Amino acid sequence: MKCCFHLCWWLAAAVIAHAAESAVRITSDVAYLSADRAEKLDMYQPAKPASGRGAPAVVWIHGGGWLGGTKSEARAKEICTTLAEAGFVAVSIDYKLGNGAWPQNLLDCKNAVRYLRANAEKLGVDPDRIAVAGGSAGGHLALMVAFTTGRPGLEPGDRYPGGSSAVRCVIDMYGPTDLLTRRETDKQGRPSERIRPPALAVFGAKNADAAVLRAASPVTHVRSDVPPVLILHGRVDTTVDYFQSEELARALRQAGAVHELVLVDDVGHTFAWQTWGKKKLPRDLRPVALGFLERHMPAK
Repeated sequence: MKCCFHLCWWLAAAVIAHAAESAVRITSDVAYLSADRAEKLDMYQPAKPASGRGAPAVVWIHGGGWLGGTKSEARAKEICTTLAEAGFVAVSIDYKLGNGAWPQNLLDCKNAVRYLRANAEKLGVDPDRIAVAGGSAGGHLALMVAFTTGRPGLEPGDRYPGGSSAVRCVIDMYGPTDLLTRRETDKQGRPSERIRPPALAVFGAKNADAAVLRAASPVTHVRSDVPPVLILHGRVDTTVDYFQSEELARALRQAGAVHELVLVDDVGHTFAWQTWGKKKLPRDLRPVALGFLERHMPAK
């Protein structure tokens, strides 16, 4: 009887897993940059294509301190699968990493937006409903994509000439927002007075006061008309102090920009929308994130 119970449980779990898997079509290693670039993207599409004008889309940008990370990270898989199950087309991208990567890393992210727009009909995407999201360094890049549309020197011109990298809204998950004020924390994530040295080599800066760091900080580009922003951050984050998210929210509030700030208790860095590592989050963030996207990218 015990054996039968375990067999039934396993079969039920397998059916549920297969159903979830079959609800999403995944295409790996799609080229979106020029032929000489190795970086690719993974595409997550709803099993049933959207009718009418096409599905809303989200570009997901992985973290890794601008030095590492991959589009196939567990966080990206969880979030992009959630998006596709909810009717979005999601792409998780690789982009230029390492010393001197700035601003090519940002240009790569913008080219992912342009890729979706240029191929909207083929992919079943609504070109007027594209968002960007990311975690940690990816959150920083997502904000920069959203905040610097049309900025001279920060728009790609080679791959999709004349294309737009504009997005409807942005989700920033614990990304650095001011490269000059990021702080060290204690083991409980409480920010200290000590400034955390910025990644000078990535940005090509010669010192911590370099103008390039200010120009590469999302808070520098806040205006009243930036796309709506959802900010998610854990209160026990020891990698990116949560003061970074509070500083961004304060700048957005002062500018009169649309934004939401959600600080999650008892959670640190690299969480997704349902899990942090192998643990469930104390709060399911799927309704928060999906609700935000649906409010700011409504079907017409």
